[in-house]
Amino acid sequence: MLQPFLEAGRIVGTHGVKGELRIEPWCDSADFLSKFHTLYWDSNGASSVQVLSSRVHKRLLLAYLEGVTSATQGDSMRGRVLYLRRADVKLPEGTWFVQDMIGLTVLDYDSGKEYGKLTDILKTGANDVYEITALDGKTYLLPSIPQVVLERNPEAGVMKIRPIKGIFDDED
Repeated sequence: MLQPFLEAGRIVGTHGVKGELRIEPWCDSADFLSKFHTLYWDSNGASSVQVLSSRVHKRLLLAYLEGVTSATQGDSMRGRVLYLRRADVKLPEGTWFVQDMIGLTVLDYDSGKEYGKLTDILKTGANDVYEITALDGKTYLLPSIPQVVLERNPEAGVMKIRPIKGIFDDED
């Protein structure tokens, strides 16, 4: 089941003396995170906070949050995780949050053989690379390209692939 609230980023410090927070985005970018006017202090959405203003600074988001008016208050929040509500995001078709992908069971598209779980997504220049951890604990790297990854279904908890020779078996 897809979670209704997702980790958006972590407060890493303050900027200036008026309580502006430095937030490390855990989503695509600080620019993406700057679009939200409401964030949440918990993973169930019970405690929301209004974003009064925000701006991108290098790879961080600088933001004034409701109720934070001094650097001392901001420093006390260092390390806290902020969440966003999934319903507030419109993703393009065929796009998922990394948090939805991690943990998917990886199956062979043709035979149904289970290769393991998707345990990490590495960002590279050309395409993402998926780290698959097999049941025996061994890890494999799989390019996220259309010829290899044929189906992603986070709702069902599976990803179906047709691996390139040599990824899961030793080439002769």
